[in-house]
Amino acid sequence: MSGTIYVARDAAHARMAEAIENGDPLPFDPEGQVVYFTGPAPARPGHPLGPAGPTTSSRMDPYSPLLIERGLRGMIGKGMRSEEVRDAMREHGCVYFGAVEGTAALLARRVKEAEIIAYEDLDAEAVRRLVVEDFPVVVINDLYGGDLYLEGRERWRRAQ
Repeated sequence: MSGTIYVARDAAHARMAEAIENGDPLPFDPEGQVVYFTGPAPARPGHPLGPAGPTTSSRMDPYSPLLIERGLRGMIGKGMRSEEVRDAMREHGCVYFGAVEGTAALLARRVKEAEIIAYEDLDAEAVRRLVVEDFPVVVINDLYGGDLYLEGRERWRRAQ
């Protein structure tokens, strides 16, 4: 994946849900955007971002449908998503991508620019805008209800 993506974790998602409930503006317009679930480490001198591995996506499940309904087109994380999130993805056209855990330093090397845009007080969980180049991800849940975790297990079972 190459282009602009946004970073938001648990605390930022809770604040965005509160903003939606209160009718307040969000830190970015989710229409057509991708959110990466990570809490990056501090950047070393000369680098835009520190190591930034994927966090467990299910922690964002209570909030994800709110953003998907507002046009979010992609999410990046690790682990399975709830049926409610997968239903919202199918209904509104959103894809869930997996990033490989344990590759935080490699993923950070793919970040060309990073900027905190909201909730700076949350430190590592602040909302950031990233520009990434050749960011390695794999489609886990597609627009049609496909689920690589479930389908992969089934293919493995048949191969035995």
